[in-house]
Amino acid sequence: MPDALSWLPALVVFGAAALALAGAVVGLRRLGDRRERAELAAGRDAEVRAKQLIVQADEAVRDAEREIAFAEAQFGAAAARDTRAAVERARAWLREAFLLQQRLDDAESDTAAERRTWSARIDDLCRSALVAIDDVTVELGRRRRQERGAGVELPALRDDVAGLARRLDAAEPLLADLASRFAAAALAGAQAARSRAAASLARVDAALAEGEALVARAQPTAPLLAEAADGLERAGRDLDEVESIEGELEAARTAADEDAARLGEELAAARSERDRHAVADSAAALAAAVGEASEVLAARTAHRGDPVLDRDRLRAARDRLEVARATARTAQSRIDGARGALGGAISIAESQLRVAEAAIARGRSGVGATARTRLAEAERQLLIARQESDPVLALDAARRASARASDAEALALYDALGR
Repeated sequence: MPDALSWLPALVVFGAAALALAGAVVGLRRLGDRRERAELAAGRDAEVRAKQLIVQADEAVRDAEREIAFAEAQFGAAAARDTRAAVERARAWLREAFLLQQRLDDAESDTAAERRTWSARIDDLCRSALVAIDDVTVELGRRRRQERGAGVELPALRDDVAGLARRLDAAEPLLADLASRFAAAALAGAQAARSRAAASLARVDAALAEGEALVARAQPTAPLLAEAADGLERAGRDLDEVESIEGELEAARTAADEDAARLGEELAAARSERDRHAVADSAAALAAAVGEASEVLAARTAHRGDPVLDRDRLRAARDRLEVARATARTAQSRIDGARGALGGAISIAESQLRVAEAAIARGRSGVGATARTRLAEAERQLLIARQESDPVLALDAARRASARASDAEALALYDALGR
């Protein structure tokens, strides 16, 4: 009995060790989970900063692209080439940042280290883009000041500020009137332009006040006044955008009505093509395009307040419908061509089969299995060609039958000569 129980102490020791090990593993896992959650929480601030930088960089790039367009009109495309290249580099960095942000926003769980790395990369990319845009802005300002020269006088700039301030005041009732006729989304660009103009005028006013103080102290003011003139030029462009928005929206509304009429005509033609189309896949694609275009037309009432969106949706639906119709016509043309050629292809295959059968009959037992197998395959393909409902597939089978029969004839003659 004592011998039988001698293993109990060892079992107790091993059991205790196993329990301790299991407890340690569970504890380590829980500790790791807690550490991971803590690191994820600590990284959220970096992720928030990254999102803010993306917005800031995207707005800066958009503003710079607008400035580049004016610079090309002012100095020529060749003179603004280097500046545009810098903006395109900034846009490329921003695209990479957006891709990384998409990874952070995905529902899939990522490790804290991955999220920290991606946030840091977004931060770096956005700051690089902002530096590049800042360099572009400085260079454009320098170029404009050089073109303008240093002969800018304070009184003339004050007059310009007063004129732009009157235009800015007139923009508010204009936008209010337009808001009663158009959706807020349609006026978002003009509202942003008005805000930019107001901010530019405020900066110019502060610069001119500083310039007046410098004049009183007999200190040089040319660089400061040149920068103020640059700000006035930007404010003027933004106000031009505000003042032209009504005409642009009315033009978009007229274009949308014309596009809707054309889309309606094309829809009628597309429905007729869909109903008589014989190719299943392209018919389904055409039916889908017809359904989408019909929905866009039916939803026009909801988008009447935004003529630009209405016009763009109509044109996109029309483009997709045109592509679907062209694809369907190509498929139908292929079907019609195959149907027209099928009878001749079957006749050729039948004739070639008779020639191959005659060659095998003449060679009798001297003709080997390969030639006979090719003839049997030719007969099978000819049967498929006669029974297949799809003209394209039937034509392919008839042509394969001719080719196999031709092979059978050649092999039969070879076998007969070699006998």
